[in-house]
Amino acid sequence: MGNSEEARRIGREPLFKCVYCGLPQERVPTTDHDWVMLEPDMRPLAHLVPAGHRWIEVSDGRVALYEVCPVDGAQRCRIEHVLACPAQKLGNLWPWLTTLRKENGRRAERQRDVPPLPPDDEQLPDVG
Repeated sequence: MGNSEEARRIGREPLFKCVYCGLPQERVPTTDHDWVMLEPDMRPLAHLVPAGHRWIEVSDGRVALYEVCPVDGAQRCRIEHVLACPAQKLGNLWPWLTTLRKENGRRAERQRDVPPLPPDDEQLPDVG
């Protein structure tokens, strides 16, 4: 995708920085032998997400687009980061998603205000 050098590992899942908002997004393989960028740590109830936007995790770690209606009330799904990205121009798709996008905007702003850590090879001054 071109930004693999910006990827970082937390646990076993690579996270990539969104070029629009700077927040992390998770690159996940699909059952169609492709990749999709999903919102990390976000698994809403599938019946709250319209068909065509539900990514269901399968047993081998890949995801599949799930367009079946209705869904089981306990089924969880994933959503693409672009839907939750505060820098994307999207309409008010769902009230909860609009709230998520606003919170992600505040999170991206806070992230910009934090000074970067020095590189590993620089020595920090001794305290004492």
